[in-house]
Amino acid sequence: MAQTEEFDEELADFVRRVTELKTARSVATAELPAVLDAALFELDHVAGKLWPQPQYGEATGKSPGRNAVAERHEQQLLRAVFQRLPLPVALVDREAVVRRLNFAATTFTGVRAGYATGRPLTGFLAHADRAAFRSQVAAVARGEGDRGLTVHLQQNPHVPVRTVLTGLRPGTERRTTVLTILQPADDATVRPASARPSAPVPDLAETTRHASLTDLLDAMTRELLGGPMGDPAEILRRAARVLHGRFADWVVADRGAAHLERTTVLGADDEAVRDIAAQDPATSPLVAEAARGGAPTLLVRPEDLRALGDDASGAPVLVRADVTSLLCVPLIPAPGEPVQGVLTLFRSAGRLAFSMAEAKTLDMMARHIALAMRI
Repeated sequence: MAQTEEFDEELADFVRRVTELKTARSVATAELPAVLDAALFELDHVAGKLWPQPQYGEATGKSPGRNAVAERHEQQLLRAVFQRLPLPVALVDREAVVRRLNFAATTFTGVRAGYATGRPLTGFLAHADRAAFRSQVAAVARGEGDRGLTVHLQQNPHVPVRTVLTGLRPGTERRTTVLTILQPADDATVRPASARPSAPVPDLAETTRHASLTDLLDAMTRELLGGPMGDPAEILRRAARVLHGRFADWVVADRGAAHLERTTVLGADDEAVRDIAAQDPATSPLVAEAARGGAPTLLVRPEDLRALGDDASGAPVLVRADVTSLLCVPLIPAPGEPVQGVLTLFRSAGRLAFSMAEAKTLDMMARHIALAMRI
């Protein structure tokens, strides 16, 4: 019975990985070899491992237990060694979900261990690398040997990162855990976490961000008050131009509520802009929810690649625009009043994710835009 359940879980995991591979069709041509390599691994796996066998092997029993105190001390020692390793190391399960992240890995990735635990490690990688990484992790977890591949972190997509994957069976756990080692491919030195200063170094970053938000609010107010009134669609287009570039890499503006109309799409890639502009906003789950009067949505490293639906080419919008964080806000003049439209903003790789303060600022500007559209 246990092996039957394991087979069912393995099959379900295979189906999820194939779905993720399908979403990788829209990646850049240069990244396709890694995706193709992952697809070949999956085909080999389904042919050799998942084809129904006449019977399953017998389950093995547990090994004799040891002294509980000595075993607990050994586990504490191993945890301390893991945390103090100078190399960035993560422990992930067969679905690439992070179980542990050591100090060096938090410094290297810029992600806190508490935030990363329980989330897929693929969420911190560039979209083009996710399917290949998932497939290689699954292969190692199945016992098919160690693997290695080059990936890119979303926060620094121009620096290749070499990953080495090896399978472990910690303690008495029933399933294999995958030990993942991360290193810059150019052999640059990784500063260990212990080298970080014990106290934060004062800087003006927070003050600068606050001043930038104040300037953005001022620019939006001047645009809304100084421009012509009367045409809600034109007001929405002008507001989108204020937000594009200085605040977001992509701005998508949809007018209406019951019948959404895509008014403006501003982005970096002309072909992608055309395909996203041709999308029916009603097929975008987050936009449709906002149009029904939902709360503003802030997503960092979104895991659901179809949260904004597919563009006219059939590719997920989040993959096509290389989205690392997004804000989706309804345009509501005041509580209880009808929605005037929806604003969706993206930031791509290499740019800091939207913060809670920025989300609050955009929510305020959305109310001002809605008031101008209603007048």
